[in-house]
Amino acid sequence: MSPITALIAEDEPLLQAELADALHALWPELSIVGRAADGIEALRLFLALRPSVLFLDIEMPGLSGLEVAKQATAHAHIVFVTAYDQYALAAFDQGALDYVVKPLSIPRMSTTVQRLKARITEPPPDHTGAFAQIDLRPADPGRYLRWINASIGGTVNLITVQEVCYFQADTKYTLVVTPNAKALIRKSIRELTDELDPNLFWKIHRSTLVNVNSIASVSRDDRGHLRLQLKYRSERLAVSESYAHLFRQM
Repeated sequence: MSPITALIAEDEPLLQAELADALHALWPELSIVGRAADGIEALRLFLALRPSVLFLDIEMPGLSGLEVAKQATAHAHIVFVTAYDQYALAAFDQGALDYVVKPLSIPRMSTTVQRLKARITEPPPDHTGAFAQIDLRPADPGRYLRWINASIGGTVNLITVQEVCYFQADTKYTLVVTPNAKALIRKSIRELTDELDPNLFWKIHRSTLVNVNSIASVSRDDRGHLRLQLKYRSERLAVSESYAHLFRQM
């Protein structure tokens, strides 16, 4: 039987250590293979390590525990760590989702560990349907795409949008360009235009979206066409006349 492994994602260092200590005491056979202090690192570690169990704090910087769980469900047994009130906990119970409450209670942790032991040999359940019914955060129509999964060779990497210098259409795919790498995703420029923060990413061509924080300078070539010089890349990006107005004040 393969070893049973766990990843702890908790942004409070003391609680993270307390969780690890409780698990060592209640489940000595469990191997804690990683710890994360934010949601983005949690997702990166999950994709790299593929642990059997995920302990996810609900509120973390970068990505929430629920957002990480949506990517991990059906691939790992998930336990939420939450400080939410009884109303929110009822939503967990309705979705048959495991949780422990802050501050940690050893009896409650023991119950959770026994439940995990009883089903750890079974495939993890897919909670996608339950997640669709649970909204643990206030509705925020201003939220935009914050990270993407992109293919680099045979590897799928997690890239935050802040890392991206620009997106560019490339036949059936879209090229994602960071300071040090290029990757491919299946999202179209049209989809990305709708999903990205328009204050952060400007459309400068029908096939190109650029991160405004990556722009070093704007100049005109011999034909009078605008070109962008980036801070971290050597290539220069063409700006079509339709979007030249964006740079009139620069």
